[in-house]
Amino acid sequence: MTLTELRYIVTLAQEHHFGRAAERCFVSQPTLSVAVKKLEEELGIALFERSKSSVQVTPLGERIIEQAQRVLEQSSLIKELANAGKDQLASPLRIGAIFTIGPYLFPHLVPTLARSAPRMSLYIEEGFTGNLRRKLKSGDLDAIIVALPFTETDVVTKPLYEEDFEVLMPAGHPWSHRDSIHKEDLLSEHLLLLGEGHCFRDQILEACPAISRQLNSPSNTLTAEGGSLETIRHMVASRLGITVLPHSAIGTSRYESGLLVSRPFTDPRPSRTVAIAWRASFPRPKAIDAVTRAIAGCRDADTLLHE
Repeated sequence: MTLTELRYIVTLAQEHHFGRAAERCFVSQPTLSVAVKKLEEELGIALFERSKSSVQVTPLGERIIEQAQRVLEQSSLIKELANAGKDQLASPLRIGAIFTIGPYLFPHLVPTLARSAPRMSLYIEEGFTGNLRRKLKSGDLDAIIVALPFTETDVVTKPLYEEDFEVLMPAGHPWSHRDSIHKEDLLSEHLLLLGEGHCFRDQILEACPAISRQLNSPSNTLTAEGGSLETIRHMVASRLGITVLPHSAIGTSRYESGLLVSRPFTDPRPSRTVAIAWRASFPRPKAIDAVTRAIAGCRDADTLLHE
């Protein structure tokens, strides 16, 4: 039994597909298949039920794969502990962020960190909260930037900043003459939202439950969904509706002058708390501190720019 074989069965359990699992492990499908079969023969049990259409984990296989996941986490910790005595800012840092934060934070964070920690190269990744959570726990990522609430066993979470939501609309929209927008007024407009799976969508629906009721109505014609904030913003610029975005994603300056306008909500304003999360066992606290300071510097620069 090897760590490589354990990584294969954990990945296969996540993907339920030999081809995708092999691709994630950077090996050929026959190589992965043979290794999994060899481990099953060594253990004397079947870890997976195989069919032409899917691969399912057996009940006993689930327990063994959970233990394999813990073994992989601990083996990763051994490597990290071995580097703990070295310069904590001299090794690569793998950091992830949710889709509604990464595109607006990373372009500022990367150069800021390059100046403050020039020997710490960055691997950055964007994803859904659930996928980032899994990669953080497995050691594939060292830290992730998410929106609260976020709870996970043996994971430390530190709030970074609070960010208001704003209404984005085409220039010339009747609301552009207002100083602020009431949440309930959104129900009278064609509202563009992210699709299911995005935590930002859930936060909007939580802030305005009436929108959720509208979405579930069979006669709903007031909402449409997009796959990314960038797509939705382009749709607003094309005068297909309005949307709600976090302040950092408003991006009106990227368009021709006078094409888009944004307005804050009437108090109490809906907002989100952005936080950084990392494993409690991660042995490079100075790297986390460097990221935290860099993000604070990015936020300060953004504040000064918009004053």
